[in-house]
Amino acid sequence: MSACARTTLSRAAIIAVMAAVLLSPGPVGAASDDSGWEDASARDPIERVNRSFFWFNDKLDTYTLAPIARGWDWLAPDPLQQSISNFFANLRFPVNMVNNVLQGKFGGGAITTGRFVVNSTIGLAGLFDPAARWGMTPQPEDFGQTLGRWGTPPGPYLVLPLLGPLNIRDGGGMVVDWGLSVMPFVVNGFVLLGGNVVNTVNTRAGVLQEVDDAKAASLDYYVFVRNAYFQRRQALIRDLDVDEPAAAEEDLYDDSWDDDTSE
Repeated sequence: MSACARTTLSRAAIIAVMAAVLLSPGPVGAASDDSGWEDASARDPIERVNRSFFWFNDKLDTYTLAPIARGWDWLAPDPLQQSISNFFANLRFPVNMVNNVLQGKFGGGAITTGRFVVNSTIGLAGLFDPAARWGMTPQPEDFGQTLGRWGTPPGPYLVLPLLGPLNIRDGGGMVVDWGLSVMPFVVNGFVLLGGNVVNTVNTRAGVLQEVDDAKAASLDYYVFVRNAYFQRRQALIRDLDVDEPAAAEEDLYDDSWDDDTSE
């Protein structure tokens, strides 16, 4: 397991959301007003249905994805796993660049473009990340974040088979990002599916211990993942560091389901 995968339980709560997704992620002036969402039940109006799909996804992960990921983690050295992660992150260039621009983050868009050029050439098709060593840090954005930044409320919480935790806004954003990625239009469908499987298994291999710890520590794993999902999306829209353990712990145990962009 890579070194970054051995972190605190608070950070594990954030990463647990990634594992739940089995097949897959300017200033805030126009904050969305989610004041109508007073509690968790209001944001999760179809909890019974969501729990059923969550149970299905969890069992699929437990008996299929996690065992395969454990085998991959045993077989593949850490540098190989990191290179695969780098490669797929590099392919998200169109999504990251367009959404940075749509949010008015023109500097972020320029950095994203620079990262793509450097990593696609010197970094050997994105397998390595020399751009980060040169100060061009990743600027990940998606259309769900773009909508949230400009005032679109998240809508009800959803858990979908295979896709995992979502809300209405982020689900719509995924469709737009799918088109922005360009890959579905230029890559054979079977090749694209194979790439998604490799990326999913590799991602899951990086969070094996974190997910196990999250399950062991939570009284209700469904609520654990649901809260972590909303807190993580809220942090991303606010441009907070979701990898900072102290901030993650504070968000994880915060039961106030505030709107995504309110102070």
